[in-house]
Amino acid sequence: MADSAKHIVIIGGGIIGCSSAYFLTRHPSYDPSKHKITVLEASKIAGGASGKAGGLLALWAYPEPLVTLSYALHKQLAEEHNGRERWGYREIHCGQIECEVQDLPQSSRKHENIKAVHSEDTYNDTSLKHVSLGKRDEDAITKLRKAGVPDDLDWINAECIRAYDKMGDPNTTAQVHPYQFTTSMAELAKEAGVKIIEHAQVQSIDYSPDGKFVNGVTYLDHNSTTPASVKLPATDIILAAGPWTSTLLPNAPISGTRAHSVTIRPSEPVSAYALFTEIMLPPNSSKRNASQQTVSPEIYARANEIYACGEGDHLVPLPAMTSLVQVDESRCQNIIDYVYSTSDNLKNGQVLVKQACYLPNVTKGRGEPLIGPTNVTGLWLCAGHTCWGIQNGPGTGKIMSDLILGNATLEYEWRKFDPKQRL
Repeated sequence: MADSAKHIVIIGGGIIGCSSAYFLTRHPSYDPSKHKITVLEASKIAGGASGKAGGLLALWAYPEPLVTLSYALHKQLAEEHNGRERWGYREIHCGQIECEVQDLPQSSRKHENIKAVHSEDTYNDTSLKHVSLGKRDEDAITKLRKAGVPDDLDWINAECIRAYDKMGDPNTTAQVHPYQFTTSMAELAKEAGVKIIEHAQVQSIDYSPDGKFVNGVTYLDHNSTTPASVKLPATDIILAAGPWTSTLLPNAPISGTRAHSVTIRPSEPVSAYALFTEIMLPPNSSKRNASQQTVSPEIYARANEIYACGEGDHLVPLPAMTSLVQVDESRCQNIIDYVYSTSDNLKNGQVLVKQACYLPNVTKGRGEPLIGPTNVTGLWLCAGHTCWGIQNGPGTGKIMSDLILGNATLEYEWRKFDPKQRL
């Protein structure tokens, strides 16, 4: 299998496609004289959820055994390629925190002129490191300790905290900047011989006359003034298009959920925590209705910024590509208001980015991603990683490289993710 000539086409330039490309080039049987690899991306690398996600890594994520494999690979990749500097890899704390706020701040309205931009345009001052500022008085520290809050989680207002539960620590939880990580995987794959074509919108997968084999793909090349249709032959196709997977493979049980997020430059450095919040809103809040008294934004402290995301929605259908995703400014503003209500540090900070993306959901089975061969020879499905795509990207790429180039051992238990059981 690995000795024969192959042209592997990967559809999708997110973390799954880029990780697959990277690990294919690192496989012991990879031979650039016989193995050609092309990544086709409809807009740009990491233009969707892979560039706008939170980047949380956790040994307590799901599903096993993919999590254990992938978490270890994240650490190895960071060590091999200086990931701490290149894509913000670091170990962090994680907890669930309950807050009750008395009012939603209106000061955030001064940021309404912030444009919805791409996550690569975020603040990048590496001098912003966490330093204990000693600004908590003894009363505030006592309140935090009564709630079980660690001493260094000093950027959440003590008076609003009702409870804190530890979920993970630096032995079990880490993070990366998703845009930087995904684009780095793409760059490393490109350096090893992978061809990456952006603005290449795949129109169809081409099959043999009897439908038993793949022949290639047809894509629309948007890199010229007049888009041109291009046919690209392939022996193997990895369909890694996230929520867009079912547009090319209609029987794939994958749908998309829109998710909004923001990034904020804090007024002072913050400690390395990922927080899953439960925030009780004030009774007179205009942000609350009768069916929703509590909101649950996730707040992740990165080295130089805070990332916060809200709940998903299905109000706008999946567009044709990531560059056409609509950003609802009011949903972003809600996230900002909720986060500001819990932290003066963030309220006095600066909003950097308002953005939205679509997360892939698997609608059949128990929600595990679909990884492996289909009933069509040469067609591989690699999609449906939900909110854990960044976490499970490296493990998925490693499995795909072994499946396609050989040495697919049972240690991965990849059959748990076998697409043929759910197509």
